[in-house]
Amino acid sequence: MGAGIEFECLATGFYLEALLVDGEDVWFTDVVEGGVRKVGGDRILLPERSMVGGLLLNEDGSLLVSGGGGIQWVHPATHAFGNLVDGLAGVNEMRSDGAGGIYFGTIDLAAILAGRRPAPSSIQHLSSECVLSQVRGGLAFANGLSVSADGSFLYFNESFKAVRAFPIEKGGSLGEPITLLDMPDCDGMALDAEGNLWITGFASGELRCLRPDGSEVRRLALPGKACTNVRFGGADLSDLYVTIVDPGSAQALAEGQPLRDRNSVIYRTRSPVPGAPLATACFRLGRE
Repeated sequence: MGAGIEFECLATGFYLEALLVDGEDVWFTDVVEGGVRKVGGDRILLPERSMVGGLLLNEDGSLLVSGGGGIQWVHPATHAFGNLVDGLAGVNEMRSDGAGGIYFGTIDLAAILAGRRPAPSSIQHLSSECVLSQVRGGLAFANGLSVSADGSFLYFNESFKAVRAFPIEKGGSLGEPITLLDMPDCDGMALDAEGNLWITGFASGELRCLRPDGSEVRRLALPGKACTNVRFGGADLSDLYVTIVDPGSAQALAEGQPLRDRNSVIYRTRSPVPGAPLATACFRLGRE
């Protein structure tokens, strides 16, 4: 699949990440230049915040922003901001647990920035009451994640290893993982309305769509050699957005080298199936 599909360029940068689609608003980050940006907008939120790998919407319209030290929040209209989680080496992708809280993956950002081999990652759970707990440790590298529509599984991309599914147990804890697909470059993830997983690869020029049991549904060829994020949007949730990067840029970042080419792109196309609505987090932000 992929022949004849048209892709529209929406934005460019050095290394685009943290794609979030909320109605007509398409939010993203450039891990090199820092800050949170909106397609078509001219204002940069949290401009000093770099290496942002994940964005998530809170019910009050604020954006949850991952990165070094933990998770910050910022409201696009008021520009108010603050810390939701701090004291961590770094946070990458985040996803609502369907009950107001979130799951997120930690990463060793200091080692990445220094070009060293990062320490193991973990999956953390933050309840809507802001109770933080580690639910899985010892992971190669935490990346994309999603919660099934019925709340029974956390799907997770363990980069350099595989796409996995964790049964969600009482209190948000996780059971033993099920490997759905061995895919060392697995990166971003989104779910469609049929419950299938759309997986990107940081060294793959196509999206892979998997059933919850790991069997393949389809592949979609992309206008680039690597992809970090995939999201659904539009009025019918059938617009498909991807962030395309150069694999050489990913290697340079891993080695702590500067990037010189603005060859990363956000593209939009149409999906053969609609996406699943992305649940919001429900934190009381900016209140005592």
